[in-house]
Amino acid sequence: MSAMTTADPTDHTVTSPAQLEAIVGVPNQRAATKVRSRLTDIHREWIAASPFLVLSTVDSDGRVDASPKGDPPGFVHVLDDTTIAIPERPGNRRVDGHRNILDTPRAGTLFLVPGRGDTLRVNGRARIVADAPYFDAMRVQDKRPILAVEIAVEEVFFHCAKAFLRSHLWDTETWEPDTLPSPAQIAHTISGDDLAELQEHYSDENYRRLLY
Repeated sequence: MSAMTTADPTDHTVTSPAQLEAIVGVPNQRAATKVRSRLTDIHREWIAASPFLVLSTVDSDGRVDASPKGDPPGFVHVLDDTTIAIPERPGNRRVDGHRNILDTPRAGTLFLVPGRGDTLRVNGRARIVADAPYFDAMRVQDKRPILAVEIAVEEVFFHCAKAFLRSHLWDTETWEPDTLPSPAQIAHTISGDDLAELQEHYSDENYRRLLY
């Protein structure tokens, strides 16, 4: 006779929606019904004011990428009430998120506005375009984007400010950026390349020269 096995009493993994709701609770009516399937005027206004977003993608094996995107406020182009386009500028050429979109054409975004704790989330089907008439409208320093990610909106909603309030993210008195290694020092620990050369490469002056 095989030995009986029992559940590990120290395993507190949540494995079902019922367990999750028992801990977290269910959303109130306002939270449950806030999702829209198309952009409204207030969504457009927020996108026009946002200089920064995080683009989230996933490949067919479930590997996730979250990539920061930034430009002057309004850099994301609203084509219509159900379509937005995110410009791509020169970078490190890894294009992890773009590869994911080729594999699994879906994306999620989180739009931030400096000083605001609430954020805008836009999720939907995604595709990559190499050119389009609206690329001219996304010029910065007279440079057109090299690509764009178009998202066909399926979900759009505002997210509350609790995370920003808890983290004091915009409270400058809590900022201590110099307590961490510099980008050059981080790169040096990974690559072993000459630190002085890395410091020149990652200098603010050089990086600004390479932005577009």
